Amino acid sequence: MKKEEIKELSIQELRAQIEASEKAYRELKVAHAISPIDNPSKITKDRREIARMKTVLRQKELAAKAETSEVNN
Repeated sequence: MKKEEIKELSIQELRAQIEASEKAYRELKVAHAISPIDNPSKITKDRREIARMKTVLRQKELAAKAETSEVNN
């Protein structure tokens, strides 16, 4: 998933995507521990993608929090 695609997702969609990606990542790690996978760099790519999604999620949460505090003032 590209950065632009990640930024277009809503907070709920991001949370769901992160959960699904983390589950797939854990399964990939277990599969690699049992028998080496064809492309071990996929593990690194998946981990970085999860980190990107978490970063965007945090940015959106902070922006939403700042928005609500501005409205209350």
